[in-house]
Amino acid sequence: MKFMMLMIPAVYQGGKPAPGFTPDPKKMEEMGRFNDELGKAFKIESLNGLHPLAMGARVSFARGKPSVTDGPFIETKEVVGGYWLVEAPSKEEVVKWAQRCPAAKFRSPNLAWRRSLPIMSCRLIEAW
Repeated sequence: MKFMMLMIPAVYQGGKPAPGFTPDPKKMEEMGRFNDELGKAFKIESLNGLHPLAMGARVSFARGKPSVTDGPFIETKEVVGGYWLVEAPSKEEVVKWAQRCPAAKFRSPNLAWRRSLPIMSCRLIEAW
């Protein structure tokens, strides 16, 4: 089964980090070691960090027409700062790994694991 863990770092709460924010290199090294160990336990399909919202854009479809808004987005309360996509045997196993994530030590992020659905499964959901 594939699972995605989303990192919602506290530094992004409110939509943007403090001016000039850069992650602590020692903490990034610790996250790198965690990622290496995670890769030994599960097959990592992908993992990446994301730029702040100010560097992004949002496309919304109010009344069926696309509308583009450059970031940051004022109404945003939780911002994904990065993700891991892994193949693992069970939800319980990935939850155990989420509890080991060293990011919890810095700026109290939230981590969320969600099971990934293949695109064909999405068609089944639409039929409900």
